[in-house]
Amino acid sequence: MLNSIYTFLIALSFAVGLGTSAQAEDTILTLTYNGEMQEFDRAALEALGLETIETTTIWSEGLQSFEGVSLARLAREIGAQEGTLLATAINDYTVEIPLTDAVENGPIIAMTLNGEEMSVRDKGPLWVIYPYDASADYRTEVIYSRSIWQLDRIEVVQ
Repeated sequence: MLNSIYTFLIALSFAVGLGTSAQAEDTILTLTYNGEMQEFDRAALEALGLETIETTTIWSEGLQSFEGVSLARLAREIGAQEGTLLATAINDYTVEIPLTDAVENGPIIAMTLNGEEMSVRDKGPLWVIYPYDASADYRTEVIYSRSIWQLDRIEVVQ
């Protein structure tokens, strides 16, 4: 009897462990603000509402269509009104994006390019995209440097 309880507990802990890793594998963006961490999978980001930016970029040829969550919407979701976003890629490369960039009709965290999910090989799964064609203000070296691809985490600092 004791042996079967022990076996059951081992099996249960193994099953719980598998569930936790599966959830971690589904996370595509980790957001930290005020010491609290939120993990978003693709569905959670989509639930925030998606916007489309059609623009040319310095990294591609021709007009491209990007769809994703606006930085403004993400900032509202977490209640951030000022500070800096430390946006970090899979390879630990980090850029600073002032929260003042998070405006309506401004940058998005793109999840798709021309209707297709982006692979890591194609700058995905997430890429910060500004509406470069909308204004010359978005076509500067500073803005291009903030257009981080392979994004996987953001920390909001004051």
